[in-house]
Amino acid sequence: MTITKESVLAALSKVQEPELHQDLVTLNMIRNLEIEGDKISFTVMLTTPACPLRGRIDKEVREAVMTVDGVKNIEVKMDSDVPNDGRMRGLVNMPIRNAIAVGSGKGGVGKSTISVNIAVALAQSGARVGLMDADIYGPNTPTMLGVDKLPPPNGQKLIPADAYGIKMISMGLLVKPGQPLIWRGPMLNSAIRQFLGDVEWGELDYLIIDLPPGTGDAALSLAQALPLSGAVVVTLPQLVSLEDASRGLNMFKQLEVPILGVVENMSYLDLPDGTRMDIFGSGGGEELAKATDTTFLGKVPIDQNVRIGGDTGKPIVSSHPDSDVAKSLQEISQKIAAKVSVAAMTANNALPINIVE
Repeated sequence: MTITKESVLAALSKVQEPELHQDLVTLNMIRNLEIEGDKISFTVMLTTPACPLRGRIDKEVREAVMTVDGVKNIEVKMDSDVPNDGRMRGLVNMPIRNAIAVGSGKGGVGKSTISVNIAVALAQSGARVGLMDADIYGPNTPTMLGVDKLPPPNGQKLIPADAYGIKMISMGLLVKPGQPLIWRGPMLNSAIRQFLGDVEWGELDYLIIDLPPGTGDAALSLAQALPLSGAVVVTLPQLVSLEDASRGLNMFKQLEVPILGVVENMSYLDLPDGTRMDIFGSGGGEELAKATDTTFLGKVPIDQNVRIGGDTGKPIVSSHPDSDVAKSLQEISQKIAAKVSVAAMTANNALPINIVE
């Protein structure tokens, strides 16, 4: 029996994309279908290289094609094409497909650590990632990534630093070490706009923006200058942090920025004897997400290697990729990427939003 492309596509049309809830053929995710005798080869074009359900999709397409009479061998290639969220970003020279802010209502919750490791994890998956340190008064990302200077500028454009596969810009690379920035709001607003318009970002799948703590000028300036795909809110488990995080979350809602979810950082400490210590309490992040009808993206445990990596410029997802902390951060980055892709595909194709957690 001769195998036809129609029969293979008919089989693949029974495989649904788990988050978009439409079949792969309708979504145009099957590419480069070739038939050579009893061998079938094709590419599945995912909506993000950080797809958390990659393994499930691979398994289901193989099982579907094997139901076609005469098929003996299957070669499946997984590729990705991150959808653009459709927002116009005129200040930026080259296309940025998705812009994601990471914020909190207070300082000291590890927001920069989360931003850096999410960015690196997305880059490790194969995505094109930029990291903008919008914490003008306390820029920490250069230290966390082990970067001390920018490349020479290209004409009128600044060239972002390159570290761990991501492009990064920070005020910490533009002033002398230890120099304080005693700026009023308009100057901060100007700096953020320059970080967008005067930096040669190139084409990015994701621009991660590390916001300063609080609900002040920086977040407002950013929301006005750069349409955001969504925001991630970082909190600690204890009540005081939750109260501030709630303010930060409501600020994004007032600015009409979609909330991608809540991350609970420094959630617990695993002790050598196997017991778990809740130093800052427990469950606060989940309670905040539930109370605000927001997705809970995950818990990040305490690990001294996070602090060591931050001080030495070695993000934990790179230095200790098999640790519980790194695995948690990798899963969080995958959830963020999946939510952004679903939202973009929904906006572009009028698909129903029904995200499987």
